[in-house]
Amino acid sequence: MTKNGKARIGLRNIRALQEHETLWDDRVVGFCARRRNTPAIVYGLKYRTKQGRQRWYTIGRHGAPWTPETARAEAQQVLSEVAKGHDPAGNKITQRHSATIAQICDEYLAAAGAGRLLTRRGHSKKRSTLVTDQSRIAAHIKPLLGSRKISDVARKDVEAFMHDVAEGRTRKRVQLEKPRAVSNVRGGRGAATRTVGLLGAIFNFAIRTGVCDQNPVVGVLRFADGKRDRRLSNSEYNQLGSALERTDGIWPYAVSATRFLAMTGWRSGEALNLRWCDIDFERHLARLPDTKTGFSVRVLSASVVGELDRLARSDDGLVFPSARKGVPMTGFPSLFRKIVQIGELPADITPHVLRHSFASVAADLGFSELTIAALIGHRAGS
Repeated sequence: MTKNGKARIGLRNIRALQEHETLWDDRVVGFCARRRNTPAIVYGLKYRTKQGRQRWYTIGRHGAPWTPETARAEAQQVLSEVAKGHDPAGNKITQRHSATIAQICDEYLAAAGAGRLLTRRGHSKKRSTLVTDQSRIAAHIKPLLGSRKISDVARKDVEAFMHDVAEGRTRKRVQLEKPRAVSNVRGGRGAATRTVGLLGAIFNFAIRTGVCDQNPVVGVLRFADGKRDRRLSNSEYNQLGSALERTDGIWPYAVSATRFLAMTGWRSGEALNLRWCDIDFERHLARLPDTKTGFSVRVLSASVVGELDRLARSDDGLVFPSARKGVPMTGFPSLFRKIVQIGELPADITPHVLRHSFASVAADLGFSELTIAALIGHRAGS
């Protein structure tokens, strides 16, 4: 069989189809099976409308329900519609372009959840990133743009959307199903900038899937996503240390995790998912298999190793377990806020402030940017 050959399409020549090869059926005009640079084989139909416009109609990928026989029958059905003056492929295009922003958001989340969307490092999106994406879509994108047709959204609409989020138009406070749990959407410039970035990724996904052919986010000037420069002062370090000694009634592993974060500069998620099997006490190392920047090896100071050595080991293997066996400590942010209140510290002190403070103190002591990056798990200095 030659490239772009013509024969009756059957299972034998379907199995023999090579990359970049198209086989045209000799019984139904325009019906074919083709393979690109993947193992997948797709059945399709090329036809002309009564107005003379050439169309390509994708029937489906080889495999249930599509076999050479069922695909050929579908091709004949489509051709009968074309003979009546209909344009099935054109109708598909119209239908795709009539999709709403809400629909493409749902498709984006489904593809990301299935691991089909890769990050710049070539990995699937992390669960924590997906949760953030879902939150931004539900809080900002769907309320303001969800009902709009994707083909109708222009750059000026994206700019208006960004300013609406920045000015708090999506602000709301909702009681969640869990007791005392609330969703507090505030908006603001930071939320606007990050959500527009997500919207751009969603439009890129729509382009790749053929739903639209341009990204209206391109060229939109966003608010500067300012770097957080808050760090603990010497007196605040003293207050934090004092608070960690007066934490009766607070889950002890949350106290230990807070002390660990102050002494290492790690991300809170890295600490809360740390397992004893990740720690090499002999070499004073921790090997983290899955961080924001991928696999990471961290050096642990002697004082940190000493703190870890004093911790009681839980049955589930987590260094800082929650009250529920086998589940990471999801309530850590609220417990951290209680520790901050005990120390009479400002409310703007977060676990990330401990990370920034660690890096800043290391810089004050003369450590190089590369050394600091290695200690806290940055891919590069900042």
